[in-house]
Amino acid sequence: MDARETALRQAYGHAVRWLASLPDRRVPARASVDEIVRALGVELPDGPSTPADVVDLLATACEPGLTAFPSGRFYGFVVGGTEPAALAADWLVSAWDQNCVMRAVSPAYTAAEDIAGAWLLNLLGLPSDSAVGFTTGATMANFTCLAAGRDAVLRRTGWNVARDGLAGGPAVHVIVGEDRHMAIDLALRYLGLGKPELVKADDQGRIEPEALRHTLAAGRESPTIVILQAGDIHSGAFDPFVETIRAAREADAWVHIDGAFGLWAAASPIYAHLTAGCTYADSWATDAHKTLNVPYDCGLAIVRDPFAVRAAMGLQGDYLIQDEHGDPIDKVPELSRRGRAFTVWAALRSLGRSGVADLVERLCRHASAFATGIAEIDGATVLNEVVFTQVCAEFGNDERTEQVLTRLLDDGTAWISGSTWHGRRVMRISVSNWSTTDDDVARALDAIRRASISA
Repeated sequence: MDARETALRQAYGHAVRWLASLPDRRVPARASVDEIVRALGVELPDGPSTPADVVDLLATACEPGLTAFPSGRFYGFVVGGTEPAALAADWLVSAWDQNCVMRAVSPAYTAAEDIAGAWLLNLLGLPSDSAVGFTTGATMANFTCLAAGRDAVLRRTGWNVARDGLAGGPAVHVIVGEDRHMAIDLALRYLGLGKPELVKADDQGRIEPEALRHTLAAGRESPTIVILQAGDIHSGAFDPFVETIRAAREADAWVHIDGAFGLWAAASPIYAHLTAGCTYADSWATDAHKTLNVPYDCGLAIVRDPFAVRAAMGLQGDYLIQDEHGDPIDKVPELSRRGRAFTVWAALRSLGRSGVADLVERLCRHASAFATGIAEIDGATVLNEVVFTQVCAEFGNDERTEQVLTRLLDDGTAWISGSTWHGRRVMRISVSNWSTTDDDVARALDAIRRASISA
């Protein structure tokens, strides 16, 4: 057995033990950064170490500092686990070590991306000829889609961003609901578009159509991008797409939908109504690591007009072997990138259409169970309409809510984090993991009750 195989077997053993520990282990990490630094060692050795020894040191030193993100009892952020077929496929991705940029160089990867992209469009009810790019995550998916939108709306005015840059060109008017996700602002900053104009949203974070119409009318002469969302990070609410997209179309605006976790509602017959009308947008961003549960990292940038994203992301080079049908490189910002489509293909092939629907519906069912259980706790109030996978609650006042959150993390049974919503401290529960069971939810609710009693 050579050194590589020995190291891989060692890693396999540690990985299996880690996964087996998830049902019973504390969710928060047990060790601090400083403790892990000491365990790993700060001095670079003068000589080499065997790969198996290095893997063993890494695994044993880091294990106490790992948060059980893949656990069925992690609800702190919109962080999915890893579906088994996708996890196994990701190990192959590392072993295959493909540079996934061109058809001619990695036909296997390109085939998987073509198929997975077509399956995604079908599942999500989006136009079948849209371009699907596989990015690092939802932030870069939003960036990619908005880059295509920025260039497209400026092109309508006769301004060529690729040739002339932004300086001296028409200002792009970007409109978002006031409860948008912060990743939108980050993407706009990367793109040189500055702060967006905020439009009033209702108490669940849904943009108000009439307020959008008024804002669009006030800036009619400017090239415009309207950003909507499928799944508010606090309430899980979806913007009213039919009315808002109609208003944006009348103003000749590019419409982008940030659907990091909520776009997957379209895959469920029960929840697809939440996304009604979103198919008429120009671009959509989502994150396969969240609701679909593939490994980090995997965002999806979907653009109705393939030319628009290729104009923004494509590049030419004398040394590149480019294909007349287009290449994966044409749809994303990165040159060096993992074979993310392999894991998406594996997850979709493993689950099938009914399995994806069942996954979405199961996550929503668990969220409803959380809402019901919390509402029965003395002094607790669920603040949102639980329409998807998000639950926000408070425990009488900000101080007590914070105490409950602190005691809950000290308990270790579950990880649930706090946030501030409409000026109030809240407990925010995000149900995103395929492996969460009814028992996991019951255990987490018991821990919340204990924390609320002692707060």
